Amino acid sequence: MSNTAKLTLEGKEYELPVVVGSENEKAIDITRLRAQTGYITLDTGYMNTGATRSAITYLDGEQGILRYRGIPIEDLAEKSTFVETSYLLLHGELPTQEQWKRFSNLLTYHSMIHEDMIRFFDGYPATAHPMAILSSMVCSLSAYYPESLNVFENMDMQSTRLLSKLRTIAAFSYKKSVGQPMMYPQNHLSYCANFLHMMFATPAERYEPDPDMVRALNILLILHADHEQNCSTSTVRLVGSSQANLFASVSAGICALWGPLHGGANQAVIEMLEEMQQTKLSCKEFVSQVKDKKAKVRLMGFGHRVYKNYDPRAKILKQMAQVILNKKGVNDPMLQLAQELEEAALSDPFFIERKLYPNVDFYSGLLYKAMGIPVNMFTVMFAIGRLPGWIAQCKEMMEDPENKIGRPRQIYTGPTERHYTALADRK
Repeated sequence: MSNTAKLTLEGKEYELPVVVGSENEKAIDITRLRAQTGYITLDTGYMNTGATRSAITYLDGEQGILRYRGIPIEDLAEKSTFVETSYLLLHGELPTQEQWKRFSNLLTYHSMIHEDMIRFFDGYPATAHPMAILSSMVCSLSAYYPESLNVFENMDMQSTRLLSKLRTIAAFSYKKSVGQPMMYPQNHLSYCANFLHMMFATPAERYEPDPDMVRALNILLILHADHEQNCSTSTVRLVGSSQANLFASVSAGICALWGPLHGGANQAVIEMLEEMQQTKLSCKEFVSQVKDKKAKVRLMGFGHRVYKNYDPRAKILKQMAQVILNKKGVNDPMLQLAQELEEAALSDPFFIERKLYPNVDFYSGLLYKAMGIPVNMFTVMFAIGRLPGWIAQCKEMMEDPENKIGRPRQIYTGPTERHYTALADRK
């Protein structure tokens, strides 16, 4: 196989290097294209553009494969914890016993936020969305850790601080939204159990995290921990490429995740199922509306920009949702409706031909709902899970000697040169 690609422009021929990844992914290196030819590439949505080389996550959408640092997501969901998976993403290898113990202890040690920051929560109205609070509070952390402004100094310590404190900020954001007193973290609890304690405990009622709920939360966060160069991860990298501090970069990623086309999609699934229940639409009727362009009805939680197969994360969450509901002794009509809708869609040639399968959002919202987590916290949960991936991607970029500040180009389509006219002469 030739290691170059040939491009012919205006009668001239150019050779462009071909780059091959460790999983045989292939790319044409156009790093010097503009310098050599005066041309740029146009790729709206960056669907065919590789912005970086990365050793963190491998994703094959055609085969439904997702691996972190080479380890299949199915293995991690079954055998690992979110803390261990976070270490894997941040450091490239699974921790030894000693490394795991030290990392866990640091997460416990840094779980508190500065007491002054707690006053910030009082400044938000009761109607404030938890994601608005989360992004603001994360950015504010840089004011309390001025050493973080030097992104090359103590990156590992800033990473650990943020990973620990984000769950505390998230839980406090929820307590603010429901008007309850904030519950401080407990050092004897694990990462996920501690979060559930801060969410659901009250001064009047002791909360004992259920082991199955803790396990479910670990799995949810693991499955969201990284997903290659998606919208929010690319945002973190782009902001970080200017050498903005880690807290500012992650705050920008949280804002990108907030959008309904990204992290808010699982909320949209719940809203879709609720509407089906209220209107008493059968799955067959709903699927017919989805296929009718004039109806402008969307099947949320199906299809993916990358996956052209069943999202491997959705399979795991579907099973976990059933486990949690069975344990609670709940026959949830919404889960039954979701399963019937999935069956109706997957047996319809319209969806089969277009390779539209359930994605992670289709069942993650149902699982969060079964765990008692309110809908406006769904995207916050996504942010907690995605955090180690954001940090790992930012860290990888900072350590890359070839890293440059992000600066996409454009094709200008506005008016050509024209001259200023005085206000009095304009009609």
